[in-house]
Amino acid sequence: MEWIIGVYGIQFLILIVLIIGSWFVWDRRFKTKHGSQIPEGFIRTNEISIDPTTDKRLVVYFNPESGERFYKEESK
Repeated sequence: MEWIIGVYGIQFLILIVLIIGSWFVWDRRFKTKHGSQIPEGFIRTNEISIDPTTDKRLVVYFNPESGERFYKEESK
């Protein structure tokens, strides 16, 4: 009976570690894709989106060499 509790306990701990780890990875990945300074090599596109959670306008910039996108916050 004790080993069953141990097995479920280990699985629960692994799940908690994965949830916390994915939260930090997602947060860091998203924050590096937008800001106020446009990185070198990026060109402006005609694409504009509005963040539904903050109501901020985000202008999309594109780097043709790497295919990476950058979102610049723009005032209304």
